[in-house]
Amino acid sequence: MKHAFKKVGILLRDQQQAFPLGELQGAFAEQGIGVVLLDGAGQPPPVDLVMAMGGDGTVLRALARFPRCPVLAVNFGKVGFLTADDQKNLERIIQRLMKGKFLMSERLALNCEYPGGAARAINEVEVRTIHRLIFLDVFVDDTKIRTIVGDGVVVGTPTGSTGFLLSAGGPIVMPDVRCMILDGINEYTFSSRALILDPGSRVRIHINEETRAPHVYLIVDGQRLCRLEPGQEVHIDQSQDTAKLIYFKKNYFFRNLSSKLSW
Repeated sequence: MKHAFKKVGILLRDQQQAFPLGELQGAFAEQGIGVVLLDGAGQPPPVDLVMAMGGDGTVLRALARFPRCPVLAVNFGKVGFLTADDQKNLERIIQRLMKGKFLMSERLALNCEYPGGAARAINEVEVRTIHRLIFLDVFVDDTKIRTIVGDGVVVGTPTGSTGFLLSAGGPIVMPDVRCMILDGINEYTFSSRALILDPGSRVRIHINEETRAPHVYLIVDGQRLCRLEPGQEVHIDQSQDTAKLIYFKKNYFFRNLSSKLSW
């Protein structure tokens, strides 16, 4: 795949992270490409590519801050299901990038509307509590599916199937599949099952008035956005913008699964 990168943004895991910025700037400068170090404040600068230097959390920050920009994830973390290669291979990464020897994976993302705002999710949307059971009426395309009684509900993407959904016992889905995954969180029933939905589905989660839990939260990609009250609703559907991730090998997904899950 031929590249058309003129400016590359570097997003670090944190400000204390050791990173060879000068070396990277020199390598890109030889190709006439500028490099800018990104932070989390103010208006993001225009870039053609973001290199996320960290684990999956850093990748999600990059995708959230630059929703229309491709992201190349280099693993400086511990898990790295979303990463394309390891930090020790930076020189090889740049060479392959400049030669256009990479693949672009476009992933389904979610749009979440809630009382007072909206958010985009790459991994998942959770409505959940901590201490007491909550009652959540779940609708798909205006048809009530069921009432979930438990710690909450999660609506995720195939990308998110190796995130929170994995720890919740959900299915692992190949990232290029177009679907949504709906699952209860610690449900108070043995009939609980994950549900795979068409990507065009519209999911509505209603906080049932039977809920007595004092703290019900909306969490998007691990970030707590707001507190929800009985009677309020969260609406989830497919985002118009896909999440664009760069990889170098066709089997990257299974390679990462084998490495991270010790298969």
